Amino acid sequence: MPELPEVETVRRSLERLVVQKQIAHVHVHLARIVRTPPCPTAFATLLVHKTIEAIQRVGKFLVFVFDAPYVLLSHLRMEGRYGLYAHTTPYEAHTHVVFGFTDGTQLRYRDVRQFGTMDVIARDTMFQRPPLQHLGMDPLAQNFTPETFEQAWPHRPVALKPLLLRQQFIAGLGNIYVDEVLYDAQLHPNRHANTLSHGERQRLMEAIVRILSDAVAAGGSSVKSYVYGQGKTGQYQHQLHVYGRKGTLCNRCQDAIIKTVIVGRGTHLCPTCQRIPT
Repeated sequence: MPELPEVETVRRSLERLVVQKQIAHVHVHLARIVRTPPCPTAFATLLVHKTIEAIQRVGKFLVFVFDAPYVLLSHLRMEGRYGLYAHTTPYEAHTHVVFGFTDGTQLRYRDVRQFGTMDVIARDTMFQRPPLQHLGMDPLAQNFTPETFEQAWPHRPVALKPLLLRQQFIAGLGNIYVDEVLYDAQLHPNRHANTLSHGERQRLMEAIVRILSDAVAAGGSSVKSYVYGQGKTGQYQHQLHVYGRKGTLCNRCQDAIIKTVIVGRGTHLCPTCQRIPT
């Protein structure tokens, strides 16, 4: 599943490709991609003749901002992807939603797994209703500060891995970057949140910002099927220290990276650098 760096990279790519384009028509070929409004025809009617003014990101959601009092929220889920094409280009398989522009180009949404979602909702209330209502802090936003991180920290015996995966706590982290962040901060994924010192919590926060920022700069991680823009792949997978590196040597201590399962998720760590204190 694309995580924050991948979604941010897609956002930047789309910003260059489609901002200031006006929608002439919308074709929905797979109705279940569209959740709000539940009728694909109503969804299309809301967007026709609207101009895309900006593309923003909230956690793992893309936010298409129009010259209208509503926005389109798009979640890529497992394998959703966008591409800009000439209207004469034949459709690729699994093309489910097509936004045709007045200049003859088309923004096409493809999704092999068909898990992606789209919602058109009121702009002024988008944080007061699903799907954004209960999202946690965005770690690359200006309001993600040591103070807000400390205020939101749960002082109870919840393991770090499931805590960081919880979108209601921090929006945007997924399996790849949680493993990388915990390695960078030298914290075991099964360590309980209430056992961390103030200094360890701040080290963790700094690792979150640093790892995500570096990943965005590299265009995200193309570990499986992720591409952005016009089929370009990310490069951060070449900088991963633990994720997908089971059996290779830790860059710090030369111990072997191991893989285990925590809350049903494959988890990579260094057993020496990330020991739980006794």
